[in-house]
Parts: sequence; structure tokens; C-alpha cells
Amino acid sequence: MQVGWGIISCIIAGQILSAINGRGLSVAVGCVISALCIGVVTIFGIRIVYKFERYAFIPQVFAMLVLLGSAGKYFDTHSVSVGSPGAVTGNRLSFFALQFASAIGFSAVGADFFVYYPTTTPKRITFLLVWMGTWLPYIFCNIIGVGIGTGTLSNSAWNDAYGVSSGALLLACYDGLGGFGSFCVLLLAFGSITNMSPCAYAAALDFQALGRYAKAIPRWMWCVVVTLIELVCSVAGNKSLFTIFENFLPIMSYWVAPWVTIGMEEHLIFHVLRGVSFDWTAWEDKEKLPIGVAALTAFLIGWAGAIIGMSQVWFQGPIALIIGDYGADIGAWLSIGFAGLAYPPLRIWELKHFGR
Repeated sequence: MQVGWGIISCIIAGQILSAINGRGLSVAVGCVISALCIGVVTIFGIRIVYKFERYAFIPQVFAMLVLLGSAGKYFDTHSVSVGSPGAVTGNRLSFFALQFASAIGFSAVGADFFVYYPTTTPKRITFLLVWMGTWLPYIFCNIIGVGIGTGTLSNSAWNDAYGVSSGALLLACYDGLGGFGSFCVLLLAFGSITNMSPCAYAAALDFQALGRYAKAIPRWMWCVVVTLIELVCSVAGNKSLFTIFENFLPIMSYWVAPWVTIGMEEHLIFHVLRGVSFDWTAWEDKEKLPIGVAALTAFLIGWAGAIIGMSQVWFQGPIALIIGDYGADIGAWLSIGFAGLAYPPLRIWELKHFGR
């Protein structure tokens, strides 16, 4: 999942760099530049990632505020939703599911960064930092994105630019600012690097988790592999893979959502309520860890819920089709409900028969 989003980010950054250069720089070359920049940040380890992320967001905020000042006058704040009430409701549900799918992906890699926190860090502080760090940027950027979307419908120049690429549209939003506008768009292009560097670093751990042989390979080498995958895929598929991944990656919430649900229930029900602490020394001991039958079964049941509730361009589940005029994506919510109901009794059975 992290690699997939990295590929999309490389393609978007490549489109932006190409638009700035008046298409004298190809999108493919822009993809190479962005992928290599991500690799340089991640290969040298977590300390570099932390230092980079601590300050790299500041230019992005500046560029976004300038964009508001430049393009805000074209935002149609009086635009109303088009379609029947059912269709509007379905579209809103699907849009929220898309945002949820993007945000919840951090839960799969968050522990890779929290492990470096001091053990004395209050849990509430950690929660608030993650919550605010996740949702505030999403809300801010989505409001701007919705504004640009409404402006594209009424501004022919923006509509023409959008027909070229997302990067060309962003450049059009700074129209009238000359070279300074191009500089702001360049800052946004490198925002993809800021956004994806931690994800690429975490993806290396995902590879190491494949087994003891994968773990024996140094993490920096896996970062190189991730960089090469993102580079090759973004360059080779900047015209076709973008749409494919754009339609495919949102379904990642269908596995993350039940996985998070199972993890929370294990923690709250079978440890906090029972007063049983975690044995952190057994994190890699197969003889002490749970068998996994309950978790796997509940996960698959959650996936079944996701399938009947998903609404994607290539498949719509029977439950999703009931909502609105054209269906709505409720796959993530059904996966949470199905997995949440299935796991407790299955885990009780597992504890009774296996004792761990």
C-alpha cells in the first residue's frame, strides 16, 4: 500500500515538474527526480527522516496559503450538489470512504515511528498528536481541493489545464503570479517527497516482516528496493498506472479496517478488561504468540463484509447497490462490523483450546 501511494505521488510530482517546465521536461523525468529524492531521504535512516519531516512541511503550508490567495476568488462557494437526494447521499458516503481509506493507512505503519518515542510519553499526547497530524491536513487540503474542483467547472482555463494533468491545473491556480507562482508549484511538487518519505521508510519494514531471510537484509537496502520500484513503475506507467492505482488503492481500507478492529479488540477486551499485560519479550516467539486462527477467520469475515459493501469502478457489492441511485461505498464500515462481531467469540474459543 505504501509503495502504491508512493508511485502515485511520484507521478503527480512528475506532472507538476513537467507543467512548470512548459512540458520541456517530460513527466517521466519528473518521476525519476521525485523517486530519487524520496530515496535519498529514506536510505539514511530514521534520524534523517525525522529531521526532514520536522521542517519540510513549512514550505508546503506557505505554498497552500498563497494558492488560497491566488485562486480563492474562483472558488464557487455557492455551488450546490447535483443529483437526487439519494445520489448525493451515496456520493458523499463514497467520498468519505475514500478519505478514510487514505488516512487509516497510517495505522499499519505508525508503530514503526512510535517505537522511537520515549517510554515516558503520555498516551493521550501521542493520540492527540496523531489525530491532529492526520485530520487537520486532510480537512485543510480537502477544502482547498473542493474549491479548485468548483472553480474548474466555471473557469475554462482551469478546465483546459485539468485536461492536461493535475500538475497543469495546480500551475493554472497560480496564474498571474509569474515566476513566483511557478516556485510555489515547485514547493507543492516536493510536498510529495515530504508526504511519501516516511511511507517509503516504513515500507522497508514491511519487506523485512516477510520472514527471517528478508529481515537479514539491512533496512537501507530495502529502502533502495522501494525507491527502485517506485521509480520504475512511475516512469513506465505514468500514463496508465496512475488511473489503475487511483482506482485500486482506495480498497486498501478493506484490509486495514478489520485489521485495526481486531487489534483494538484484542487490546481492550482480552488484555485491558482481563487485566492481562503484554509479554513484549515474546514478540517474535512462535511458541508464545497466539495461533492466529481467530484473527485470520475474523479478518476473512471482515473481508466478506467489505466485498458486499464495496462500490468501485470495477465492482459493486449487493449491499452497496441498495444505497442511493448508483450505490455507495460502505465496504470499510461493513468490514469493521463483521470483523468486530466475529473476533471476540473466536478469540475466546482460541484461548480455551490453545491457551494463548
